[in-house]
Amino acid sequence: MRQEADSFLAGMPADLQRRQADAVRKAIEGDTEALHAVRASRNGEPEMSGNVTARMLTDRLRIYEAAGGTDTPLPALVYLHGGGWTFGSLNSCARFCDAVAASGDVKVIAVDYRLAPENPYPAGLDDCVEALRYVSRNAAALGIDPRRIAIGGDSSGGNLAVATALAPECRGMAEALVLFYPVTKAYADGSRSWADFGSGYGLDAEIMEEFNRAYLAGSDAANPAVSVALGSDVELAALPRTLLVAAGRDILCDQGREFAARLGSRATRVEFPEAVHLFITVPGQERAFRKSAELTVSFLRGER
Repeated sequence: MRQEADSFLAGMPADLQRRQADAVRKAIEGDTEALHAVRASRNGEPEMSGNVTARMLTDRLRIYEAAGGTDTPLPALVYLHGGGWTFGSLNSCARFCDAVAASGDVKVIAVDYRLAPENPYPAGLDDCVEALRYVSRNAAALGIDPRRIAIGGDSSGGNLAVATALAPECRGMAEALVLFYPVTKAYADGSRSWADFGSGYGLDAEIMEEFNRAYLAGSDAANPAVSVALGSDVELAALPRTLLVAAGRDILCDQGREFAARLGSRATRVEFPEAVHLFITVPGQERAFRKSAELTVSFLRGER
């Protein structure tokens, strides 16, 4: 994975992270033009496999199913894209949703939640809560096993997945969490990985701090519905079995490791030591991407 990750990083424009951080900063101040351009750049039509169908269930939910279908209710993954709560879309996570659904063993429902800074916390979280409740209520009609609904996401989407599972109105609805390099602390965490990989590894400290500022909009960063790692032992004990896949060279690596440790035996943590952030939503780290899809399907089948 090292060669792919290094090639991926070498192909990123040197000033991309700075320009994106500036776009988020300007949007917080009320000028959203540059941020809209970033969003458009992350919303291209993905190349999909030929054996998956995708259709809109509502104006915010898209379901991916293997072509041909089956009469047997399948497990489902409600998936929340990354993008620092400020960009990303149904299209930015479509390749991953397609890869998981192509197995024929899992249906995937992607969520187009509202974005900050125009819609800061709790707007996006509210949309994710409603999405999980919708899937749970409509499981039979969608050919989904209501006992086997999982929720997951990458980066900020992973944060929203945990926060959704913790929400009182969703307790017990998700039987599993699937997290890729999740944000678990919405502030500079002072960790070794934050220091070592805070520049030049796909997610810089500068833009992560702007993401946090946009999403929080003045709210308390210590709120466990935002910084999910700060949940009490009782709250975190209510979370279901969890798959956490980490990039070893990632600013968020240590906070994810700490979060998995708090979940104890309920968490299966897999680290790709040589990978960097973004392998789920941005093409370029194909081995990490393919292995992530395989791990997800196996985990949702009930395999460890």
